[in-house]
Order: sequence, then structure tokens, then C-alpha cells
Amino acid sequence: MAFCTYILRSASTDRFYVGHAEDLARRVGEHNSNRVDATKHRGPWEVAYTEEFATRAEAGRRERYIKSQKSRKWIEQLVRASR
Repeated sequence: MAFCTYILRSASTDRFYVGHAEDLARRVGEHNSNRVDATKHRGPWEVAYTEEFATRAEAGRRERYIKSQKSRKWIEQLVRASR
């Protein structure tokens, strides 16, 4: 099974959310149905970026690294570079 680190972009607020999951489609559905407190009522959310990893630990480390950058500009560059 693969795990992924993902970045979502809100279509309504143009904000980003960084997370990791084993089932990305299910997780995005949870975000869009307001079942995640951190993103509640800020959607709809669209997948802007993903990276796959063999383990949950690796995906979690990457999530923490992206969040540690604390920079919208850095995240935008990461998203742009992946296209």
C-alpha cells in the first residue's frame, strides 16, 4: 500500500492545507464534506499536489517538512514545479 502527502487548495478562500493519507480520494471527500475540523466550511478543496511514499512515517515526515517551511510562496513554487 502507498501513502501520500498532499496539498489541497480551497476554491473559495485560495488557502492551502497540507496532510497525508493512505486513501487520498476518501480523505479529500472528508475535507469536502466538512468532517475535518481544520478545513471545515472553507471548501471546496481541490488536490494541488501529491507525493507517494512506501510508509505512513515517510509521508508524515514530508508533511511536517512542508509545514515547517511556513511559506505560502514556497508551497506555491512546489505546486507549480509539479505541473
